[in-house]
Amino acid sequence: MDPIHQFNIEPIVKLHPFGIDTSFTNASLFMAIIVLAASALMILGTSARSIVPGRLQSAAEMAYEFVANTVRMSSGSEGMKFFPFVFTLFLFVLFANLIGLIPYTFTVTSQIIVTFALAALVIGLVIAYGVIRHGTHFLGLFVPSGVAPALLPFIVLIEIISFISRPISLSVRLFANMLAGHITLKVMGAFVAALLGAGAYAIIAPLPLAAIVALTAFELLVAVLQAYVFAILTCVYLNDAIHPGH
Repeated sequence: MDPIHQFNIEPIVKLHPFGIDTSFTNASLFMAIIVLAASALMILGTSARSIVPGRLQSAAEMAYEFVANTVRMSSGSEGMKFFPFVFTLFLFVLFANLIGLIPYTFTVTSQIIVTFALAALVIGLVIAYGVIRHGTHFLGLFVPSGVAPALLPFIVLIEIISFISRPISLSVRLFANMLAGHITLKVMGAFVAALLGAGAYAIIAPLPLAAIVALTAFELLVAVLQAYVFAILTCVYLNDAIHPGH
């Protein structure tokens, strides 16, 4: 009945080389499953190359075109060099969210360390590419044009704080949505079980059960939407590395 227990990281194979805990956990297992599932979709979906695509090929092609159009609209044609990176992120987050909706599985995107690692990877790539491509001109990202000299120090400070907060907002948004949704489903499920065991109150158990069905449908929407939000924000941030000027 504990709604937080589902987020516990449990070791499956305990490993402590040189006193460092590198155990293979349930989170590690489901991240491997996510990678295998996403890889299977793209490999099996594109292997046939049929003129009239089947369901699996249609799903793979739709995912490809969807992310490709997102990258083009957000970062331009030059941003397509980052398409493999964005597409990989999108599929990983999407499959992590969807697999986490299956009962008795583990939602890796409900762990802040996972989402922050993904966000830090995005921001690290933005900084690295921006500096390598533009050198010190990349710092123009923090200096908007047309600002009065008296206001420039304050604007620069605001831009720096905004840039630093990007990995925090990117990671917390995904983590919080997954965490809150799964806790809500767990609480509602426990409420239904309690009503069914309460005897006289069992007659109203279908009401929260119907709410669980609606919440599950909503969580399915959120799972897809959060993967899209993560991908499009990654494109927007990469666009700053490609075109750092305001």
